[in-house]
Amino acid sequence: MKPTILLVGKTGQVGSELSRLLPELGNVIAPDRAELDLREPESVRQIMSTIKPQLVINAAAYTAVDAAESDESHARAVNADAPGVLAREAKNIGALIIHFSTDYVFDGSKKTPYLEGDPPNPLNAYGRTKLAGEQAVRDSGAPHLIFRTSWVYATHGRNFLLTTLRLATEREELKVVNDQVGAPTCAVELAEATTTIVGSLIAGAKKSSFPEASGTYHMTAAGQTTWYEFAQAILEEARRVPPCLPWFDSATRGHRLIARRVLPISTKEFHSPSHRPSYSVLSNARLAQAFGVSLSGWRDQLHRCFCP
Repeated sequence: MKPTILLVGKTGQVGSELSRLLPELGNVIAPDRAELDLREPESVRQIMSTIKPQLVINAAAYTAVDAAESDESHARAVNADAPGVLAREAKNIGALIIHFSTDYVFDGSKKTPYLEGDPPNPLNAYGRTKLAGEQAVRDSGAPHLIFRTSWVYATHGRNFLLTTLRLATEREELKVVNDQVGAPTCAVELAEATTTIVGSLIAGAKKSSFPEASGTYHMTAAGQTTWYEFAQAILEEARRVPPCLPWFDSATRGHRLIARRVLPISTKEFHSPSHRPSYSVLSNARLAQAFGVSLSGWRDQLHRCFCP
């Protein structure tokens, strides 16, 4: 018998990809915002008590990093409080919860890839609320998997890929930060890796209950780059884009690219309202060891978007 899977955040970058893949593994229930308001704990409890899922996947998040600086209460409600309620309810009914977190729980002072056990020290409100969400999930006592990822993008939603393409139709010169290092990670590969892991958990479960699985794992693209180099790679791919690629036409609104150059600038010159880690590369070794899952390199992931 297939398990019931509650997917939270079905319209987000990762959630929309999961909603496409998960039905192969279970009976997926994915409420919209009208049915599940993450800012209202009672709404979360009601969904959990009604559905009684065997697996909860929380792909919802407040991801507006700069906006969170002046709206931390809203970010905390979605990123910290709601995951805590979901996890506590999961504990009560014996469900496993999968929760996505971020590289921004770290401060960037390390210059080699962060390990799961490295001490967190977020620099901004977004990172603080995501770290609080992690801790709430752990404190719940529910079996859980926390997947930290980084620089997530997709061919829909709001992200660096789509913003770069839009600006490239409006400006001949783009200025992009070149002193922040990370791993751009495509939502498609995150969803595929998560689905693979869920499949292995279901296959290994006894009867209808999941094994006691708990831990934090890093799940990002292999390799590293800067926002500046990522922007350059996006424009390189865009110049070779095949005709009639719907998401690309939507991103550019059918306009041609006029950007001729990308100039590197410092974080200080960018004047961002929030502080970001200068280095937030995560080591994926533990994920590979535990589940035999590895994501491809960041450049390969980007190429895949343009050549589906």
